[in-house]
Amino acid sequence: MHSYKKVTPAPANGYGFTMSEPLLLQLQRPQLGRRLGLFLLVLACLLVLGFYSATDVEHLAHDDLLGTADYAGYTVCHRLTGHSFVFAGRQMPLCARCTGMYLGIALAFSVLLLAGRWRWTEMPPLSILLGFGFLVALMGVDGVNSYSHFFPNAPHLYEPQNWLRLTTGMGVGLAMGSVAFPALAQTLWAREIRRASIANGRELLGLLALGLLIILLVLSNQPALLYVLSLVSAAGVVAILTTLNTIMLLLVLRREGRVQRWPQAIPSLLVGLCLAVLLIAVVSYARYSLTGTLIGFPGM
Repeated sequence: MHSYKKVTPAPANGYGFTMSEPLLLQLQRPQLGRRLGLFLLVLACLLVLGFYSATDVEHLAHDDLLGTADYAGYTVCHRLTGHSFVFAGRQMPLCARCTGMYLGIALAFSVLLLAGRWRWTEMPPLSILLGFGFLVALMGVDGVNSYSHFFPNAPHLYEPQNWLRLTTGMGVGLAMGSVAFPALAQTLWAREIRRASIANGRELLGLLALGLLIILLVLSNQPALLYVLSLVSAAGVVAILTTLNTIMLLLVLRREGRVQRWPQAIPSLLVGLCLAVLLIAVVSYARYSLTGTLIGFPGM
């Protein structure tokens, strides 16, 4: 039997914000200072690590963290050099489009976590979903146009550019993250808050503005920043795989909707993470066995 799920129409006062506040304003509430402070501390540590690693080209070529990130990218991405950003002679773990996509997922997850929306289980309203659909369609058009260039005589609309791949990928990543996050909340929590993860156009515009900022940081071609963003994009791969694995695991075991507090969620999330790591290892091994390269495919 399924456990009873208590539905909460609005968050308790301890969440520190009201429903009418836009998402970006919620990130400025003093009650969220601890989470935001921890986030900024981790970001600062990554930037210091990036500055140290990116200034030593020889070290960068054999960096263990980037090497691990390469395998995460290798699982989901073609990693063609011509379709990827390169910094200090080092190719990023994912192609430009996948970099945007998984940075978008990581950004959406981070913003919703910092805003305290981990129990918010409703999908965005139809108008927001239609906006996400438009972003997916843009990536589809750009993807088909880019793919057509593999065939010399095939018609195409315009010359593919990595910044377009990055931008269209970012839009899809934000859409994926904004949908996957409440889907996980629906599966985990016994006590739900029936509110949409992204409630209105103002919140969508705020999320898109943050996505644009990340795009500009990638296009800045600053090695330290690209080092950090490389790791974050790989973390986005692990995050979405962990999320999907956890959802499927709880549904298969018929244990959805039982978590009351975060410590109770940890075992399920850890299993989802282990399955994600196993998937990365298996797919990477199989692909390398077939192709013999971590970069693209033979002959491409």
